[in-house]
Amino acid sequence: MLSIWERTVFMAEPHVAVVGAGITGLFTALHHKRRYPGHRVVVLERGPHPIGASVKNAGFACFGSPSEILADVEAEGAEAAVARVQERWLGLRELRTELGDERIGFEATGGHEVFMEDDALYTKVADRFDELNRLLHPVFGHPAYQWLNRSKSDMGLRAGPIARTDLEGPIDGGALMRALLEKAREAGVDVRFGQPVSAVEEDGSGVVLRMSHDLAPVRAARVVIATNGFANELIPGIDVRPARGQVLLTSPVPGLRLKGTFHAHEGYYYFRDHRGCVLLGGGRHLDKAGETTTEDAVTPLIQDALERMLREVIIPGADFTIEHRWSGVMGFRTKGKTALVERVSPRVVVAAGLSGMGVAIGVRVAHKAAGLLVE
Repeated sequence: MLSIWERTVFMAEPHVAVVGAGITGLFTALHHKRRYPGHRVVVLERGPHPIGASVKNAGFACFGSPSEILADVEAEGAEAAVARVQERWLGLRELRTELGDERIGFEATGGHEVFMEDDALYTKVADRFDELNRLLHPVFGHPAYQWLNRSKSDMGLRAGPIARTDLEGPIDGGALMRALLEKAREAGVDVRFGQPVSAVEEDGSGVVLRMSHDLAPVRAARVVIATNGFANELIPGIDVRPARGQVLLTSPVPGLRLKGTFHAHEGYYYFRDHRGCVLLGGGRHLDKAGETTTEDAVTPLIQDALERMLREVIIPGADFTIEHRWSGVMGFRTKGKTALVERVSPRVVVAAGLSGMGVAIGVRVAHKAAGLLVE
């Protein structure tokens, strides 16, 4: 008993359905809508609001620490590693231009890599530091990194040398997603929450998205699966695996001098200041098998390691309590770090496996996914 208004406005078959209302999914819908204003574009999100890695992360606008980039140079060669940094940098610039620094809470307080005392990793990076800056010069036009001249005690850290770039900083992940949602809706994208897609079925004339909880299926001409670490649940066999990241937030720390974003231990730990508190995540390397999961949970092994990092390195001697703990699921490839963006059937595109860099490359991955819809 649908009215003509319901049938033509709300229930009409979309030209494009995007599964997943994260950065990649919403930008894919937005890019397609801009290219084809007359098309009906719908985004389906299983949660009551965006609930994926786009809002579960620690809020870093970064393109990679020196040790990570140098490891990529060794593994894949300089050309591939530099191209990846360039893609991340272009993505960050486009994201900030699209949404505005104020609306996403971007703070130009710098990014850092912290090395421990007597750290062999520091020696490895220091030996190739000038080489790294030369490799990245075509991307930035000037040296990307410098060693921090100020005493490490300026920020209260108990650590060794610190490499810094002025080009990174923290963001507010919730504000970012709110701004992106508003922009997509203003463009005419229909975003529907509480829509858990359970299966994708393609026939000769379109794609049927089966829903959980006895919800009516959604039929669309073309579909993009943009659920990152969860993509394998809808498209079995693709090269994307879940990788859970655990995070905690301390109570306010009196006299906290920390400012900016920080990586340590080849990026496996990451921390920042947040309204006078310390926001810290990582430790996945301590149990990679256990963290290859989509379960929303935290574990004693990793949470204890994070607390030790706080006490021994980040705020030694400070009194604090843990006010909040959470986890988010990223998507990683088993081979390399390049996101998986491909057509898996004539009418279905997958865009997933962003390797923990969704903030930086989500908008760029979305361009590629939207392009595949019309090729």
